[in-house]
Amino acid sequence: MAEPTIKTLRRQQQLILDSIGDGVYGIDLQGNATFVNPAAARMIGWEPQELIGKSMHQLLHHSRPDRSPYPREECPIYAAFQDGIIHRVSEEVFWRKDGTSFPVEYISTPMRDEKGKLVGAVIAFRDITQRKWAEAILYRTNEELEHRVRDRTTELQQANEQLNELSELRSRVVTMVCHEFRNPLNNILLAVSSLERYHTQLTSQQKQTYLVGIQDNVERMTQMIDAILLIGRVEAKRIEVHPTQFDAIGFCRDVVAELAATAPTESGEQRGDRIQFTSRAKRLIVTLDPCLLRSILTNILANAIRYTPDPGLIQFKVIKQKDHVSFQIADQGIGIPSDDLPYLFEPFHRGRNVSNIAGTGLGLNIVKRFVDLQGGHIDVSSQLGQGSFFQVTLPLFLHCNCSNFIDG
Repeated sequence: MAEPTIKTLRRQQQLILDSIGDGVYGIDLQGNATFVNPAAARMIGWEPQELIGKSMHQLLHHSRPDRSPYPREECPIYAAFQDGIIHRVSEEVFWRKDGTSFPVEYISTPMRDEKGKLVGAVIAFRDITQRKWAEAILYRTNEELEHRVRDRTTELQQANEQLNELSELRSRVVTMVCHEFRNPLNNILLAVSSLERYHTQLTSQQKQTYLVGIQDNVERMTQMIDAILLIGRVEAKRIEVHPTQFDAIGFCRDVVAELAATAPTESGEQRGDRIQFTSRAKRLIVTLDPCLLRSILTNILANAIRYTPDPGLIQFKVIKQKDHVSFQIADQGIGIPSDDLPYLFEPFHRGRNVSNIAGTGLGLNIVKRFVDLQGGHIDVSSQLGQGSFFQVTLPLFLHCNCSNFIDG
């Protein structure tokens, strides 16, 4: 009765081993295979009967993942039947018959006989290629997500800083606008009040003077509003650069002629010879935005005229420098205090020495923005009482690319 029972148990054990999806094999004290289930043999590319009696370490565990030798005395599988302790490993590879490897996790359990004597070990292992692949995908996904989160956080921080700067700018603009508008409005109110109260007592010349004053103050406020709207368009990215090919020399002569016709002296007489334009070249073909360039030059030249007492002259030169063109404007005016130079291009900033000379403090801010839009730079030097020197450097040929555009 005992013999059929033993055969039945062995048959059941064999069926269990054959049906297990994980690889299972047993080794004796010499490390040679005593049994191998089909899953184990299939994973390493051998037939089960080929493995019986062979050293499993030499067949599937001979090298580390980097292909360096894996000494038998360091093998956790062999350690199980030497120290009698279960060993679990999750970061190694097994090698197939064709020389390829695959990542595995395994457990090596010591095997004892009826008397408790160590006779070998049973090793159960699993191919974790799919899991490693999933972990790698998850790791890369997490890295990309973290990278995007960092980028987005940086963008949000920058946006927050820009919003704070914009909020400060708007607050400063509102304050300065109120301040700058108060004077011309007071002047207009005073002129209207005088005209109304002393209408019958004023001469025609006096009335005309009041009316001219009202007109001048309205014009000043109109210019200020136009400048503020223009800065707002730049801030809102609604200005587009349109590079056009033209002759810079003829263009500059036209700008000087226009200013000469609208630049009165202190006595009110027109002085077209205050700006002296010079250039070594008779023609200089450039590709720039003529509207932005006209605004740049007009603002700087108008300031030079405004802050240079008559009969002081303004020197205006155009110089070609390799692949750039330089517009140089030097005046003999009141100069700019050194403490004001770092803030020269900020909105509404005006030098402390301008006294009662009319101005909005927005012209040079617009100049700086338009120079930046065309990929150029502006340099300023000045000495009090001796004058100022402005140099605007722009590329000869402005290409139509994203760096030179503010999208509308």
